[in-house]
Amino acid sequence: MAEGSWTPRTQLGKKVAAGEIKSMSDAIRSKLPLKEYEIVDMLLPTIKDEVLYIERAQRMTDSGRRMTYSITAVVGNGDGFVGVGKGKAKEAAPAIRKAVNAAKLNIIEIKRGCGSWECGCGRAHTLPFKVHGSSGSVRVTLKPSPRGVGRAVGDIAKVILEMAGIDDAWGFAKGHTKTTVNYALATFNALKQTSEIKLNPAIQLSTPIYVGGVLNAGSNQN
Repeated sequence: MAEGSWTPRTQLGKKVAAGEIKSMSDAIRSKLPLKEYEIVDMLLPTIKDEVLYIERAQRMTDSGRRMTYSITAVVGNGDGFVGVGKGKAKEAAPAIRKAVNAAKLNIIEIKRGCGSWECGCGRAHTLPFKVHGSSGSVRVTLKPSPRGVGRAVGDIAKVILEMAGIDDAWGFAKGHTKTTVNYALATFNALKQTSEIKLNPAIQLSTPIYVGGVLNAGSNQN
């Protein structure tokens, strides 16, 4: 994003531009609504995006045949932040931009760790515990796995886990998984569970759980 090209319009945007909020973690924890994708561009400069699905629909009108593109995209920095969004437009390029921007507005901060009893290395390479997600008829279950297993999931889920920074995981899916949009959203909803599940502070963890990025892991451990 070119310097000076963005004029913040929301309270969160103004705080980010003023330097009061300096990380994506702080922006999410502020509980202020994220309505400007430029905030994500500024706080996560290494964020990447990828198109998951392109759907084309045609309809006949009095002026002829018209095409509409519906895009599903994922964004992430490969280090604890990921988002999925959809966009629709008459041409492919604007639809992709809408989907990517929508994914940035849906970005979440996930928890990672070493939740597999077969490993116990204490690194943020997999999920801290088993999570479930659903969308439409698709049900997705993601489980922690030891190092070296890789992303043992479907192709769509594999891309989303990579964007989120999950290197190892076992996954199971039920339902009509050929519906790519529902499969992607179900996987995203499962990852969202890692940040929504409350942990009992009285429980003594054998390995740490990392929230968001691990570059500053010392301050992000649960």
